Amino acid sequence: MIVQVLQIIAAVATILTGLFSLLKPEAITSFTGLRPEGGRGITEIRAVLGGFFIALGAVPLIVNSPVAYLMLGVAYLVVALIRGIFMFVDKSVLQSNVISLIVEIVFGIILVIPL
Repeated sequence: MIVQVLQIIAAVATILTGLFSLLKPEAITSFTGLRPEGGRGITEIRAVLGGFFIALGAVPLIVNSPVAYLMLGVAYLVVALIRGIFMFVDKSVLQSNVISLIVEIVFGIILVIPL
């Protein structure tokens, strides 16, 4: 029961991240380091960090399938793996990257726990 609630929270947080990126693309600049250049850059943030995150979080809630939650968890863990490696390669061990890494690992673990 508690795992299900945590999984739903992770999915909803994913959707909220997407909605924030969709509606306020310029506001994520300070946290992500991304700098949208003109309309094309803003559209890219809205599409990828907005739309993609909304879909990733919504599908598990809509289909209510353990496999969908597993997919979201694996996605978070892969992002965490890549981030963890390239934080050192790219010399970007910054507070915002560390926070993102921790959230990705925690959400990933919560989401891959079988029900």
